[in-house]
Amino acid sequence: MSSAGLRLNAQNDYVVINNGVVEITWTNPGGIIRGIKYKGIDNLLELNNKDLNGGFWDLNWSESGSTKTRGKFDTIEGTDLQVIVENEKQIELSFTRMWNPAVQGEQAPLYIDRRFVVFRDVPGFYSYAIFEHTKDMPSFNLNTTRIAFMLNKEKFHYMAITDDRQRFMPSAEDRLAERGQALAYPEAVLLVDPIEPEFKGEVDDKYQYSLENKDNQVHGWICFDPPVGFWQITPSNEFRTGGPFKQDLTSHVNPTTLAIFLTSHYAGPDLLVKFEPGEEWKKVLGPVFTYFNSVSDKEMALTLWDDAKRQMNKEVQSWPYSFPASEEFPKCGQRGIVKGRLLVQDRYLSKGNLPGKDAYVGLAAPGDAGSWQRENKGYQFWTTTDEDGYFVIENIRAGSYSLYALVPGFIGDYKYEVVITITEGCNIELGELVYEPPRDGPTLWEIGIPDRSAAEFYIPDPNPKYVNKLYINQDKFRQYGLWERYAELYPDNDLVYTVGVNEYQKDWFFAQVNRKIGENAYQSTTWKIKFKIDNVNLAGAYTLRLALAAANHAELQVRINDPTADPPLFSSGEIGGDNAIARHAIHGIYWLFNVTIPGSLLLGGENIILLTQTKTANAFQGIMYDYIRLEGPSC
Repeated sequence: MSSAGLRLNAQNDYVVINNGVVEITWTNPGGIIRGIKYKGIDNLLELNNKDLNGGFWDLNWSESGSTKTRGKFDTIEGTDLQVIVENEKQIELSFTRMWNPAVQGEQAPLYIDRRFVVFRDVPGFYSYAIFEHTKDMPSFNLNTTRIAFMLNKEKFHYMAITDDRQRFMPSAEDRLAERGQALAYPEAVLLVDPIEPEFKGEVDDKYQYSLENKDNQVHGWICFDPPVGFWQITPSNEFRTGGPFKQDLTSHVNPTTLAIFLTSHYAGPDLLVKFEPGEEWKKVLGPVFTYFNSVSDKEMALTLWDDAKRQMNKEVQSWPYSFPASEEFPKCGQRGIVKGRLLVQDRYLSKGNLPGKDAYVGLAAPGDAGSWQRENKGYQFWTTTDEDGYFVIENIRAGSYSLYALVPGFIGDYKYEVVITITEGCNIELGELVYEPPRDGPTLWEIGIPDRSAAEFYIPDPNPKYVNKLYINQDKFRQYGLWERYAELYPDNDLVYTVGVNEYQKDWFFAQVNRKIGENAYQSTTWKIKFKIDNVNLAGAYTLRLALAAANHAELQVRINDPTADPPLFSSGEIGGDNAIARHAIHGIYWLFNVTIPGSLLLGGENIILLTQTKTANAFQGIMYDYIRLEGPSC
């Protein structure tokens, strides 16, 4: 036993830590959290759900060769408990699970060590894990892994994920068949007879509460009686996959709060972690901080969100943590720094180099330019540049990386051509780096803003039958069923956009989707861009830049002036699997296509570019454009 302020009680089937503020109970040796006692609430967690209860690490996996993003769920239960650290200030527990061929097909072939760290008088606990695939293990796909907490349904009704995205939430029971109507996408339910009448007619869908990695640092729930908060704080993105714009779930109805480390959400199969037989891999996931707070006055309960943000900032400032006992987690002095300045060279905009202002600069596994958004096994380290393009990337784990960058206002991806090797304590100065974004000639016209998002385009009001009240005055793209509005707005003919006449904010629908023509039948759509060229350079080459913000099992074909041209001038082939249209996002994975248009295909006067999305199996096949530009011949 440790001191009176921090007590550990380990029995045959459970282990309890009381740190003077909170009492936490785990199964022994499983490591499932069955109880959190705090501020007069006997248990912050729910133990009476039909399926998932308490707090736990889990994963989803599938056999090698599967292309599906869902497989077998595995609530990870340890087979051995060890007390790694025990003193008057800190206790660290390790719940490990080995793997052997006898469980093949039943468990993911990984060695898993889940750690929990509790400090005296701290209202919360830290958790991290070491996942390892060794040379004696078979191949498989790791689809998802996370920490999940099922919160007390009688206590937690108010959810907060950002300053603007917080509200009282419907209950899990409201989603059941007796009270809710399942909609076209499985996670979306229309609440037709909710327990609380205020939610009647709303749509609930957990994907409406997603956040980008760069913004997904704190979220959780508030109880008003007594006023208590339950928060999930993630102080670093280094262990998440897909880069800073990768989106994922946060908190949602049940009530549930999540710390997600890897999934294919908003990306598709590219972010499945695929292991070959005998492939050696090891990764530390976390630590993340599960934080509790309280106030004495119920009228002040909503201030718990502000306190949670302050705590999040403290955790960010403390990264990398000094306390994890595992040698697999490098401390501050064992990490490196990379500095430099990013400039942009575009001779059609400026004779001199422009500072790469507000650019994202990051280190990820060596690969091609832009490969970081599909990278899924290593660590990533990102920062943003200042107004002059200077950047500092700190706290980088030792290893070999490529340096990548993207600059708002410019298409494409930058990659520094030299692999950067980080060693303990290194401080690398790269000097000035110059990005030359794709450019063959002067801009003749453009549609949109090159920012990897379709947010600037026309987003319709939702069908009044399918409204989430939280998004009436913000983030309209998060409303359910917007894909159906296209056919309502364009009942007979597809979108036609005339350069110099139309405005993309009003006249360019945010997603090119299929037209519904029957109960389960859909029709391809062809959008037209009309533009004039007075003096065509018949011998020259024009360039059409097509930057896509999302694609879901789509094929984009481009034709010039002739809608019957076969083959088309360009075809993307089938691309994407990010489900951004169905899951209320405004972007998924970024694509850039550069189409050369021979001057001989253009006419003096009016021309038409025809953009066809050909795949018609369902309502959710489609694309979102980020930015379109036509360049004239080089001059």
